[in-house]
Amino acid sequence: MQWQTDWGLRGRMVFTGFLLFALYIVFAGLLVAYFGNIVPMLVMLGGFSLVQYYFSDTLALKSMGARTVDENEYPELHDTITRLSRQADLPKPTVAVTDSRVPNAFAAGRNQKNATVCVTTGILQALSEEELEGVLAHELAHIKNRDVMVMTIASFLSTLAFIVVRWGWLFSGGGDARNQAPVWVAILVSLVVWVISFLLIRALSRYREYSADRGAAMITGKPSALASALMTISGRMDKVPKEDMREQAEMNAFFIIPIRSGFIGKIASTHPSTENRIEKLRDLERELETGSPSGRSVPA
Repeated sequence: MQWQTDWGLRGRMVFTGFLLFALYIVFAGLLVAYFGNIVPMLVMLGGFSLVQYYFSDTLALKSMGARTVDENEYPELHDTITRLSRQADLPKPTVAVTDSRVPNAFAAGRNQKNATVCVTTGILQALSEEELEGVLAHELAHIKNRDVMVMTIASFLSTLAFIVVRWGWLFSGGGDARNQAPVWVAILVSLVVWVISFLLIRALSRYREYSADRGAAMITGKPSALASALMTISGRMDKVPKEDMREQAEMNAFFIIPIRSGFIGKIASTHPSTENRIEKLRDLERELETGSPSGRSVPA
């Protein structure tokens, strides 16, 4: 399936990345001005980020209570992922399953050669074969787009800003009043940077979900399959016990459909609305049928 590049979507991702980069340059400059030497903090955060990057799949699987499964346990799941990986020109990822009634799936891993696709037992029971293919292709698109690496880099200095806000008292100069003003200015600046970067990173994450949806359509050639899966999953979410939802809410950034929690959960979501995603996939379906771009823009 051949698609023209969605320049509107790519432009939004590049512009958001540029705003994050500019924000972080200003932030780093202000930290140097107030603290003089921020190398120890950067080294510490860099080490933390590397651990997160290299062990993201292990941490994600453990937090979900997931386990890797072989072909004897889930032959059809393995066959589908093998075929879709071939169509996506990717090495076959590790396959994992978690026993959960929440119908969802996620991908993790630092690169294309070290990746894992995990599905819940709930999604295996909820979706048809074609719908499941759409979901798995979406997760493979995340791997192909190197989204774990992109989001780790994007959140690097945002994490530093959060640390300064939360633990700013550590840099208070031992209680000397003369040292308090610069520290509180730095904490205030860090708070502003963290809030802005939080919103920008969430926007970037939503754009990358659109990109993964488009990638899934390219892999399967069936945008309608993923659209149908999103509708099915969204409908099933309301039937999942609340305790199951709470247990897995921390994994929202990984899931194909996040577990939303009230108004704040929606405006800070890492994913676009299901309605917008389905609308875009339907545009892609029409594009496939007519052989010409629909001309629609991607909603933010």
